Amino acid sequence: MNLTKKQILLTNDDGIDSPGLWAAAAALSSLGFVTVVAPREHCSAMGRGFGRHEDEKVEVRKMVINNQEWDVHAVGGTPSLTVLHGILEVMPKKPDLVVSGINYGENVSTDISYSGTVGAAMEAASLGIPALASSYQVMEGEWDSFKDIDFSVAAFFTHFFARRMLATKLPPDVHLLNLVIPQSASQSTPWQITRLAPGRYYNPYIKQEGSCEGHISSHIIVNDNLPDDSDVIVAIKKKLVSVTPVSLDLTSRVDFHELDARLRK
Repeated sequence: MNLTKKQILLTNDDGIDSPGLWAAAAALSSLGFVTVVAPREHCSAMGRGFGRHEDEKVEVRKMVINNQEWDVHAVGGTPSLTVLHGILEVMPKKPDLVVSGINYGENVSTDISYSGTVGAAMEAASLGIPALASSYQVMEGEWDSFKDIDFSVAAFFTHFFARRMLATKLPPDVHLLNLVIPQSASQSTPWQITRLAPGRYYNPYIKQEGSCEGHISSHIIVNDNLPDDSDVIVAIKKKLVSVTPVSLDLTSRVDFHELDARLRK
């Protein structure tokens, strides 16, 4: 298979200026033609939302990748909207793969439901396109040092799994892969197939700004009672690379007859 002919759409939720996006673009460029279509602004925690007040303007900008000048596309919209504009407006043909990331901060547990990175991958998957969501762990005290993060190891694993997804068809119920790289990882760090940890990872609380003002913030709590093969235990505790297969089918895996009986009592 000649991977150089593959079409890859790259997006994120941290915005067009994110170093994680640039690192992913450089890493993926050896696998095919990479089209970058990313939000114009920082759009973390947007989930798969569209937003009713986005202007959806697509601006062409210049980005230097691997010493070459690329035309990239900044969209006034959420990550999911950028994916649709990329597929329906910017790219001449349907991409073979959509990569979302590399996200600044780990996307794990059921919290992936509000991740804009994962939301963009889900949007692509809903159109029948294989999708990879990639995120890199940062420490809580590093949220303000965005430009100082080294994404090289995360880029290595993003390239590795993108290559595998271009070469290998995923099983029918696997619509996207959620890739999480711990901060301590090296290129030789093992990876493991995982499941989403139940419950929250980023636990919310009110941060009081004044006597009558406050806003929602969060802190991380890792529950040691989580399943041993969950993404939180594997990536955060064991410090291995976590790869979670995700299905768009949100139907509970419950016994329908048993549930029906309970609801009819």
